[in-house]
Amino acid sequence: MSPLIFATNNKHKLEEVQALLGNRFKLKTLEEIGCFDDIPETGHTFTENASQKSHYILEHFHMDCFADDSGLEVDELNGEPGVYSARYSGSRDPETNLRLVLEKLEGKTNRKARFRCVISLILAGKEHFFEGTVEGTITNERSGSAGFGYDPIFMPDGYSITFADMAPDEKNAISHRGKAIAKLAEFLGKANDK
Repeated sequence: MSPLIFATNNKHKLEEVQALLGNRFKLKTLEEIGCFDDIPETGHTFTENASQKSHYILEHFHMDCFADDSGLEVDELNGEPGVYSARYSGSRDPETNLRLVLEKLEGKTNRKARFRCVISLILAGKEHFFEGTVEGTITNERSGSAGFGYDPIFMPDGYSITFADMAPDEKNAISHRGKAIAKLAEFLGKANDK
């Protein structure tokens, strides 16, 4: 199978996705195909942003690829940070974004939240979408040193630890991205068998 382009510059995401796909597929990064552009993400939904990124690679590099967009949705904050998860505070600093969520939830009892991930795959000119979500709650304070982004304050339902307290394999088995990637891998496996 030819390499698959993953439209991201986020090395944490790349490592996570390669670990989930294992040796079945060889991912190529934007850097490896010579794409150093700041790909626009101007959509209002995860689906729009993922699609925008994959179409950008198709239009400019004429290659099959997939892109994801994901983020945290907090019920008490009306779904924020949502598509703005990576720049919620106006900065791309994960620590600043995390602190802002905790500040906004101070004294609030409804701490229900979810991580959502949408993948747009363009294969042979056709677009396919795969989605994964994981429900949980926002903790009162940070815990753990693994993971990235909001992982230290997100406790998935059924667990008493945060994503950042988990080993990568444990997190990947239940995460929003893990679920979406599993659907992607299943689809690619079937497409490869044809």
